[in-house]
Formats: sequence, structure tokens, C-alpha cells
Amino acid sequence: MPGPASKRRVPVSQPGMADPHQLFDDTSSAQSRGYGAQRAPGGLGYPTASASPQSAFLGDPVSNMAMAYGSSLAAQGKELVDKNIDRFIPVTKLKYYFAVDTMYVGKKLGLLFFPYLHQDWEVQYQQDTPVAPRFDVNAPDLYIPAMAFITYVLVAGLALGTQDRFSPDLLGLQASSALAWLTLEVLAILLSLYLVTVNTDLTTIDLVAFLGYKYVGMIGGVLMGLLFGKVVYYLVLGWCCVSIFVFMIRTLRLKILAEAAAEGIPVRGARNQLRMYLTMAVAAAQPLLMYWLTFHLVR
Repeated sequence: MPGPASKRRVPVSQPGMADPHQLFDDTSSAQSRGYGAQRAPGGLGYPTASASPQSAFLGDPVSNMAMAYGSSLAAQGKELVDKNIDRFIPVTKLKYYFAVDTMYVGKKLGLLFFPYLHQDWEVQYQQDTPVAPRFDVNAPDLYIPAMAFITYVLVAGLALGTQDRFSPDLLGLQASSALAWLTLEVLAILLSLYLVTVNTDLTTIDLVAFLGYKYVGMIGGVLMGLLFGKVVYYLVLGWCCVSIFVFMIRTLRLKILAEAAAEGIPVRGARNQLRMYLTMAVAAAQPLLMYWLTFHLVR
């Protein structure tokens, strides 16, 4: 009889040693351990994401230097534009002409409709610089002329619409005609001042402001004509024409004739007479243009 079965000693594989009877290494455990190691820091079963490209770019010294150089170029470009923009667009001067408030606008409109009640037409100065329009009702501004021109175009569109004649082309023609006449006025006055050799502080922007005040009376005449008929249109427009004539005479004579008196030119001198004729011509042109630009809007 065979003896009791002998116990076969099976070699115990030590950690890190492969089984001698195994043909291929078992790498599943190593992969699982490696995957678990990668998963551990994330906490959600995914590998930890690397740093974002933006953070890496901002952390690069070369990129920081490039950004600083770009900011410096942008600042220099802005400074260059600010210095040269006044050559083409007098931004600083335009700010002065728009320095108005509600009180000034109300007083100026009253002055345009009733210039006969106003006594002091002198422009106030502070250290050889005219004060802002909101402090002096006699100072010219661009706010009222600009708003009056836009309102005139809108009222013209309303008038054309009530007569079934409205069209974008016709409204554009109305606006462009008003601008063309204003431009011709300014150029003609500047040429006349040059020919008469008038040394005055009257600037081109001042001329645009003074010539633009006529749109206020034009708006009043057209609105009254639309509401009450053509007879009322003529009455209101006639009043506004006389008012703007008086306003221009009393305003421009201080700009043109006062300079002649300061230069010692005799009142009855030939050059002074030319200046008076020029002032009268500019004032007389305002009622004519007011009628020319509005008569066809009221029927």
C-alpha cells in the first residue's frame, strides 16, 4: 500500500516576484495600481488637469514683457491722437459751446423771440476768456442751433407726411438744402470779412452758432402753420424774422463795428461803412432764408 500522500510543497511567490509556472506577467494589478494612483489626486476618477494655457502664458516673463510693451505703445498712441486731434476737430473749443444748462436755454429762447426787451448785449469775459454760455446769455452756443436743426428736419418730415408727400429722399433733400445754405452763408461771411479786412474775434464756430439760431423761428412758424393754417404761419414767421433781424444786428455790431471803434476808424469812414453794410446784409439774409426753407412746408 502506498504510503500516505506526500505533501507537495508549493513555492510561495514573494511580493514582486513572478510565478515560475506563469508564462506571461500579470500586469493588470500594476495598471490598476497606476490608474488608482492617477485617480487619487483628482478625487473624481479622472486624471488631474494640467495648468491652463492662459496661466502658463501669464506666468512667462517674456509674455509679461510683451504685454507691458503693448500697453506702452497703446498709451503713446492715445497721447499722440489727443495731441493731434485738435488740428482737425477743435474738441476743447466745442466743449465751451455746449456748456449750457436749462436756465440758459430758456433765457436764450426768450431772447431770440423777444430781443427788444434785452438791454445789455456785451459778452462777459474772465481773464481775457469769454465765460461759459451757462453764465452769460449773450455768449454763443451750439446746443440750441444743433437741436433746432434736428427738430426742423423732424417738423419738415411731419409737414410732408400730413400732405401725403413724405419720402426719405425728399426729407434728405430738405436737410441737405438747409446745411448747404448754412455752409454758403459761413463761407460768404468769412470771405467778406477778409475783403473788408476786419480784425475781429468772431470765429467760424461763432458764425455757425449765430446763423443757426434762425432754425428756432422756422420751427415756430411751421408748427403754427400746421396747427392753425397759412395765415398764422405768416404772422408767426414774420414776427420771428423781425426778431432774428434785430438779434443779429445787435449781436454782430459788437463783434464787427466795435473792433473798428477800437482801431480808431472814424464812424463815417469808408471802411466802417463797409462793415455796417456787411452787418446789415448778414442780418437781412436770415429772414429770406427762413421763408425760403419753410414756405413749401405749409399749404
